[in-house]
Amino acid sequence: MLKFGSLDQSTQFLDQQKERTGPVTIINTFVAPEGKEDEVLAAWTDDAVFMKAAGGLLSAQLYRGIGGSRLFTNVAVWQSTEHLRAAFGTPEFAMHLEHYPVGTVAYPHLYQKFAVEGVCEGEE
Repeated sequence: MLKFGSLDQSTQFLDQQKERTGPVTIINTFVAPEGKEDEVLAAWTDDAVFMKAAGGLLSAQLYRGIGGSRLFTNVAVWQSTEHLRAAFGTPEFAMHLEHYPVGTVAYPHLYQKFAVEGVCEGEE
């Protein structure tokens, strides 16, 4: 089963979902147990198919660490926190968490585009 960790102890993922804003980007890094990378990939694929059908998912991309890394990072843009929360809050999604091999840890966090003058654009 998938366990959740936090990279920022001051801002928990569940608390971030309470914000009413959008679009939002979830960046979620998974650490696969040694030798279980294919199982994590299969579980994530099932999750992604479910999330696409849930509505409000604008885009998703999975990145895989190179050089023998056991890390996968999902970058998904949602229309709003409400859409994300609705998809995450279903019993069906909770069942998907059980498909990850024991020892898999995910580190989800929500972001919004941030403007840096002369470098990149933020949310309008």
